[in-house]
Amino acid sequence: MKIATFNINGIKARLPRLLEWLEESRPAVACLQEIKTQDDGFPAADFEKIGYHAIWHGQKSFNGVAILADGTKPIEIQRGLAGEDEDDHSRYLEAEVFDTRVACIYLPNGNPQPGPKFDYKLRWMERLRARMREIAAEEVPAIVLGDYNVIPTDRDVWSPAAMADDALMQPASRDAYARLLGDGWTDALATHNPQGGVWTFWDYQAGAWQRDHGFRIDHALLSPELADRLTACGVDKAYRGREKASDHTPVWCEFRT
Repeated sequence: MKIATFNINGIKARLPRLLEWLEESRPAVACLQEIKTQDDGFPAADFEKIGYHAIWHGQKSFNGVAILADGTKPIEIQRGLAGEDEDDHSRYLEAEVFDTRVACIYLPNGNPQPGPKFDYKLRWMERLRARMREIAAEEVPAIVLGDYNVIPTDRDVWSPAAMADDALMQPASRDAYARLLGDGWTDALATHNPQGGVWTFWDYQAGAWQRDHGFRIDHALLSPELADRLTACGVDKAYRGREKASDHTPVWCEFRT
């Protein structure tokens, strides 16, 4: 079983690329971030034509997450995180699909830092940790994947110096991410690539793609019950080089069923 995540950076603008990827790689479950559309604008019919059913949590022009499943509709468990009733950002969607708990996240960027956006990022990470602890307590096969907007270590960026002032690399961001791992979750890509050097994002500016100036911010964290079944994981790097591509590339994990 393959479960994947893809920050599509605008589902309407990237729909041809997204449909290509789905048909060519055929994940059982695909989590999308930055769909950037209101709920009534989500192109569910286009996915149904190729056999995928979806749930989604949209927002006009910003954010937005979705979970697609091949041949079945995900059963929604939760949308949004508890802890801040005034938070109306569409960043979290959780479902049951193929006997697996799947949580799709789009974690706040946090720039500029310091400031209110960075404070919101750290609060959101604490709220995410609380929900992940609840999931872990259920002792179910679970995966929390998506755009975490955190570069976990210096091995995960082409140039630590170039990103040193960015919210993605601040000690507080990294510490919050490390606490998730400390709670017993497994970073799938890091486990299979301990040497680092695996990127999931290349900026549109300054020739970052052409110069391979990327970093890793799209992650898949596995509960112990699912980590034991992990057989492979990787990134579909080539899709970043296609016409009108997202600035992210898909990340996938394969599991024994």
